Amino acid sequence: MQLYFDYSATTPCRSEAIAAMEEVLHNHWGNPSSLHEWGQRSATALEQARMQVASLLHGSGESIVFTSGGTEANNLALWGVAQQYAQPQHMITSQVEHSAISKPMAALERQGWQITRLAVDRWGQVNPVDLEGALQANTVLISIIYGQSEVGTLQAIAELGAIARQRGILFHTDGVQVAGRIPIDVQTLPVDLLSLSSHKLYGPQGAGALYIRPGVDLAAMNRGGGQEMGLRSGTQALPAIVGFGVAAELASNEVNAAGLQLQRLRDRLYHQLNALPGLHLTGHPWKRLPHHLSFTVTLADGTPLSGKSVVRQLNLAGIGISSGSACQSGQSIPSPVLMAMGYDEAMAKSSIRLTLGRDTSEADIDWLALVLKQQLEWAEPSAIAPPTAPLFA
Repeated sequence: MQLYFDYSATTPCRSEAIAAMEEVLHNHWGNPSSLHEWGQRSATALEQARMQVASLLHGSGESIVFTSGGTEANNLALWGVAQQYAQPQHMITSQVEHSAISKPMAALERQGWQITRLAVDRWGQVNPVDLEGALQANTVLISIIYGQSEVGTLQAIAELGAIARQRGILFHTDGVQVAGRIPIDVQTLPVDLLSLSSHKLYGPQGAGALYIRPGVDLAAMNRGGGQEMGLRSGTQALPAIVGFGVAAELASNEVNAAGLQLQRLRDRLYHQLNALPGLHLTGHPWKRLPHHLSFTVTLADGTPLSGKSVVRQLNLAGIGISSGSACQSGQSIPSPVLMAMGYDEAMAKSSIRLTLGRDTSEADIDWLALVLKQQLEWAEPSAIAPPTAPLFA
């Protein structure tokens, strides 16, 4: 038996998206920028996908710029703002961002930009009061992640975005983990820029998008033929984009029911794992992504176990989980996210992440809990520690 519990890293492409991609490869292979019939058929497919992705956010088609994924969307948001200024200004972010935000911020800092990284509490949440206190006269952008990929914590994006809007400051959020799992309505959510990734919502890898609120100006990251409203030159990867569009439309139709189902399964898993000594929940106990659980792992005496060793043992048992973010899980460094939340280096290396998806069943949940229990007993046969109190209702 093989079971996959790493849906925050990537999701399997839906059959409907694959079928749409095959149709494009066979019949819509023209360049969307060409004026002849072949090109116009492709252009129609491109714009249909743009509307499908926009509908996931309750936005308009002209607000969507396609990219190669969430990382490029995040970079476009940051650099697209920064390149409009002749002199470095001030940006605000958090200490628990994905590397697709934290590393571009560090690059901007090396170029003279002032970067404020807001601290978080033990759950990984930003305090809106801290955001207000960090604002400066030259603050031009605030970027706060919506749903944290390692620990699952959701930020109060509506409240944080409202603070930015009251001051006339652009607000960006990395919505890669949230889109398709929690409803997003940019008509009411005070965000100016929001990043998406196709392969996190059962579309193909290699496609993403940046939502840009109408009226917000960005500078282009690359220059060429002027595709994607002049912000992302280069012939669009139409098959991947069309697959993204189909997956986004299906996600939009299913998001409410799917979110409730994921939360039910997540809570079932939590209640089984909560009784296991050595597992300690990370991230907010209920303000978290509906499909997400994360823990640090210790022996009965409190000695941290390597999260990667648990990942390897479960892989031998045919179960796929991860240790921290997929983008950093192969590195032998403590998680910067957990360290920002107050964990020491040893504990920050002991994290595991279990993320559920549309194919996860109750039987899968029960088997994972059983195997993980056996693995922890093997790691410390004499481990007898009192379970922590349940955090989920």
